[in-house]
Amino acid sequence: MRRGEWARHPLIIDGPPVIAAKRLETIGVSRSTISRRCAPGGTWRMLLPGVVLLQNGEPTDEQKIHAALLHCGPGSLLTGVRALQRYGLRCLPETQEVHILVPAERSVTNCGFVRVERTRRLPKSRPRGGVPTVPVPRAVIDAARRTPDRDAITAMMAESVQRGFCLPRALSDELDEGRTGKALLRCALTPILGGARSVAEADAWRLWQRSDLPEFRWNVKIFAADGTYIAQPDGWCDELGFAWEIDSLGHHAGEAGFRETLARNARYAAAGIVVLQTLPSRLRSEPGRVMAELRAALDSARLRPRPGVRLG
Repeated sequence: MRRGEWARHPLIIDGPPVIAAKRLETIGVSRSTISRRCAPGGTWRMLLPGVVLLQNGEPTDEQKIHAALLHCGPGSLLTGVRALQRYGLRCLPETQEVHILVPAERSVTNCGFVRVERTRRLPKSRPRGGVPTVPVPRAVIDAARRTPDRDAITAMMAESVQRGFCLPRALSDELDEGRTGKALLRCALTPILGGARSVAEADAWRLWQRSDLPEFRWNVKIFAADGTYIAQPDGWCDELGFAWEIDSLGHHAGEAGFRETLARNARYAAAGIVVLQTLPSRLRSEPGRVMAELRAALDSARLRPRPGVRLG
């Protein structure tokens, strides 16, 4: 078929920019034409074997995802960091890979930017923007297994829970189902299961765990006796009515953040709650001093009757 005929085909004019070479052949584009157009200086690009980009510029991340799924075949699913981006998570490690799950029996291998993982635990697809995507817990654990940094793993896990994408137990169950990389991931997940919802809170949780301090609850809502909301402290000792806030400069910077912090502290004071504020960096740089400050603040809390507040 001559170019004038296939060039007017709807697949070329209005179709997706990433397409399988075999599909092009079905509308009359010869293999030699595909090869010539994908050669250096040509008008198309061969992104992956048998997968063509109908332009010659650099592919976008979205085009790479569609190319990876075409490369891996029907029933393949997007997972890892790229999947979490589609859900809207932000605390993610940098990666150039597109991580794809395929059925265990499929013969397809890594190629270029595509990381192929065969699995017998292929989850049900959760389409996101037209892309077959794994559920959040699976995407988090798959991304975490390819991330060597514990803080980055904790940040992913914490955000997925903090923003309501999944429960901590779902992450634990998904981790238990896997076969590899459990030690580092379990270490990152343990504070999340304990109630921490950020890397800084995980550091605070670990510091508390190493101590002989009284029992703490994490990220629980506190109310006055009349039901008025007071705050949701990072750490809460219900026995003494004591709050521990891990206050980063970034989170509380700016007029709005500053005003919010002042209003929160005013509510603590009005309710008779002793509160200690700690910078996240000091949890690692000065753990001994932070522990001493905690003990002193708890001693102060013991000197007055427990305030009449309750957990929500």
